[in-house]
Amino acid sequence: MDEATHLSGELSSREAELINARREKLNQIVSMGIKPYASVFASPEEIEYSTELQRAYASLEPGVSSGKRAKLAGRLMAKREHGKAAFLDIQDSKGRIQLIAREDVLGEADYESLLFFDTGDWIGIEGEVVRSRRGELSILVESFQLLCKSLRPLPEKWHGLKSVEAKMRRRYLDLLVNTGSRKVFEKRSAIIKCIREFLDSKGFLEVETPILQPIPGGAAAKPFVTYHNALNMDLYLRIAPELYLKRLLVAGFDKVYELSRNFRNEGISTKHNPEFTMLEVYQAFVDYRYMALFLEELITTVLSEVNGALRFEHPRGTISFERPWRRMTMLEALRLYADLDLSLEMEIKKLKEIAEINEIEIHPSAGKGWIIAEIFEKLVEPKIVQPTIILDYPEEISPLARKNPDNPGFTERFELIVVGQEIANAFSELNDPLEQRERFVAQAEKRKKGDELAHPIDEDFLTALEYGMPPTGGLGVGIDRLVMIATGCTSIREVILFPQLRQEREDS
Repeated sequence: MDEATHLSGELSSREAELINARREKLNQIVSMGIKPYASVFASPEEIEYSTELQRAYASLEPGVSSGKRAKLAGRLMAKREHGKAAFLDIQDSKGRIQLIAREDVLGEADYESLLFFDTGDWIGIEGEVVRSRRGELSILVESFQLLCKSLRPLPEKWHGLKSVEAKMRRRYLDLLVNTGSRKVFEKRSAIIKCIREFLDSKGFLEVETPILQPIPGGAAAKPFVTYHNALNMDLYLRIAPELYLKRLLVAGFDKVYELSRNFRNEGISTKHNPEFTMLEVYQAFVDYRYMALFLEELITTVLSEVNGALRFEHPRGTISFERPWRRMTMLEALRLYADLDLSLEMEIKKLKEIAEINEIEIHPSAGKGWIIAEIFEKLVEPKIVQPTIILDYPEEISPLARKNPDNPGFTERFELIVVGQEIANAFSELNDPLEQRERFVAQAEKRKKGDELAHPIDEDFLTALEYGMPPTGGLGVGIDRLVMIATGCTSIREVILFPQLRQEREDS
């Protein structure tokens, strides 16, 4: 079956014919007394995996039998018949292994039954581990069981789906036939596991905070809204867990983290998906300078573990995460990459002119800090390839970060930029409740002027701050983007199992 058919859900006459043939086979299988959808095959302790057998019998010589029997379960992926013998490939969750079926071992009836099955069918087999004369480790089938009859043929080319659209919409087929895609998500799992192990080893407590929130806070983003019938109120899917994690600092926890699913009602691109995964970490008694060193240690530990090196190839070139990473302020980066000497002392009219010349859209409520940050994001960020910590973001766009006493109008905040995109964001957290209220009020004024992304006032959070939050360093890491870097993927959709997509056209 071709990709277009899988993508649209429509069937060509040839494909409809193949499906009908499989349905007819299903009827024949039932008439033969074979159950097409088994409830069980064997206990997990009995079933072995292809890769485990490959390792265990690596020294077995060609044409030699091991004398050991094994049970496997998987999907039938290929059949090659040679008279009274046949060679089949079975794929389990770890890899593939060859099966050898012989009529003199199985008997004529069972031999014909096994060959009657289609590629795509799930089967369980038991037999002796042997190495074929051609040197391939195999299982000489002695008994088998149909576990699940497949009613649709797999994509024709075993190296997998080619079109990105087909991969995203039919991820289960992509993972089935594209080993590269499976490796991406296996690496993603390894990255998340390694992050947890690192943070746990540092004494952090993993916590869970609400996904449904009465006030969407912690980031500049448009939320998804829903309605709770019993409470008779609107609730929002969280855009960030930040304000709840800070409440835990008030409660006396000094090291907390959450691997959270966040939701932002924004555009879809190679860098953005409405649903994404973030790591947020908060540690008491430290500032953003400490968090920069902490981030270096975290990322280099993870990449060393899952990639085996801190220097590796990427579509944007060779990337090196070897420490220390380069550091510069936002204004220094503007001078270096865009040849622009900007400051908050400039007239806003001049900043707007620079933005207009570079076709950068400016919101009517934007102040100088917002404009400078937008110019940086559009002109500088895409040019940064190697890991670079950009320090000191304008106060106007950082309502939750502590002011930088050495750089008026800017905050103690940094972002990690790699291959043209933000990977992490960190603050010295603002813990002065009076100043935080002033920041929220200023944000509320921007909302009145039409800025939907301005931070709302959260009175309960302000009340919590009035009880006292210790000096704190906070860090957020985009897990999806980190996986993109580690795997060399250039679209966030490649590293999310089931990304959000536009609806398929009915006439496609």
